[in-house]
Amino acid sequence: MLILQNISYTHPNKNLLFDNINLTINQHHKIALIGNNGSGKSTLLKIIANELSPLNGQINTLSEPYYVPQIFGPFNELTIGQALKVEDKLNALNEILNGHVTEENYALLEDDWTIDERCQEALAYWQLSKLDLLQKMDTLSGGQKTKVFLAGIIIHQPELVLLDEPSNHLDVLGRQLLYDFIQSTKSTLIVVSHDRKLLNLLETVCELSKHGIKVYGGNYDFYKEQKIIENNALSQDIQNKEKALRKAKEKERDTIERQQKLDNRGKSKQEKAGVARIMMNTLRNNAENSTSKLKSVHAEKIGDISQELQTLRSSLPDIDKMKFGFDNSALHRGKILFRATNINFAYNSQLLWKDDLNIQITSGERIALKGKNGSGKTTLIKLILGDIEPQKGIIYRADNKSVYIDQDYSLLDNKLKVYQQAEQFNISALQEHEIKIRLNRFLFTKEDWDKSCNALSGGERMRLLLCCLIINSKSPDILIFDEPTNNLDIQNVEILMAAINEYQGTLIIVSHDETFLEQINIERKIEL
Repeated sequence: MLILQNISYTHPNKNLLFDNINLTINQHHKIALIGNNGSGKSTLLKIIANELSPLNGQINTLSEPYYVPQIFGPFNELTIGQALKVEDKLNALNEILNGHVTEENYALLEDDWTIDERCQEALAYWQLSKLDLLQKMDTLSGGQKTKVFLAGIIIHQPELVLLDEPSNHLDVLGRQLLYDFIQSTKSTLIVVSHDRKLLNLLETVCELSKHGIKVYGGNYDFYKEQKIIENNALSQDIQNKEKALRKAKEKERDTIERQQKLDNRGKSKQEKAGVARIMMNTLRNNAENSTSKLKSVHAEKIGDISQELQTLRSSLPDIDKMKFGFDNSALHRGKILFRATNINFAYNSQLLWKDDLNIQITSGERIALKGKNGSGKTTLIKLILGDIEPQKGIIYRADNKSVYIDQDYSLLDNKLKVYQQAEQFNISALQEHEIKIRLNRFLFTKEDWDKSCNALSGGERMRLLLCCLIINSKSPDILIFDEPTNNLDIQNVEILMAAINEYQGTLIIVSHDETFLEQINIERKIEL
């Protein structure tokens, strides 16, 4: 069992991230922890893993958690054995087996005589049998690093497992192994992920926000249904409040107009009756005070309704505030943009593909580029873009405008600030206020305009690049994405999906996220 009581955390810059988080997770339960970028999901996992200390609050757990991180940079200088915290035990075991029987070696081994077998079994399960435990982590791919830490679960057999975006960097086969493990394990799981297929394998969804944690007693599909109901109710509340605000303003106008007519009529009668000037001034002041009080009462009521309306609107999902407005590609659908006839490419005189490629891409197609790591997906993208030429075969490329968006959104210049970056794409001479309106649509408020691009999260970088593409007056004919959902939270994946579904040009996308590919209406797959 895991119990979080009144957990609060403050960033080093003194900004409060979350406050009074309370959550109880029973043994063997499998929990999805979701929330928007910046809500503190990874931070909360690190607090549970004892890698960060909360500002206040208490954590009670019956066992030590096993933590699979999202970022592997801090482990690059370690060997695989060191990263898995098994090196000392394995060394002690080898020493004992080689006759060096000492108390120190027995203490290091802790009677764990099966440690070597478990290591081999774990690496084999995650298809890492060829790796040496003495190999450095920085020699591994992102997918291999993830699998190394996942292998540690089989090795250490923890009761509580914390997984931070575990399907990132995994290919289709790696993801299936992960799904099978999640379904079969008896460990208690807390999983941060944007992978909706994975989230649907978990029995409870916990949504972390600035308001705390809200628990939904079902998988991700159930959570989505509940959110639709909540958002429909919110939209209805907003409509009702907007109607109430209009009525309040109309009533204020009608009441003040009626009062002014009464005042004017009274003044006219008094003048005809020959009321003294001093009395006329007193009566006029009384009338003005009465009108002022009326205005004050109505202004207060209108202010209250406006504040309530603003609060309701701030609760809207961010995607509902966004406008995409992609221009259509000028190319007619079906025009041949790329044709490869018997092509191949060589690295160190070794041909990349066993069979030469024959591929045709036409305008308006939506294509998924599939294949294992090392199958040549990036090479084919470079050939399509014209960055390289094949050593064998013939390529035809039609004139077109292509944009390639890699996993790091490298089209953004880290030296620039947000507004400066938007200006770089302003080829249609939009005015300053028009650029800022578009930035606002993509959730970059005045406070963000001077923020360095280098300081943006993955989701913010994605939103800024989408905004820049829309500021650029001409939509690209070919849009190529490489693993675009890696490091994005669910909200930003949905924003990206909405933008891609509005785009009418040719789409080529590398992704292992089958749910994502299905929802952006992929028409065909090229398997390498």
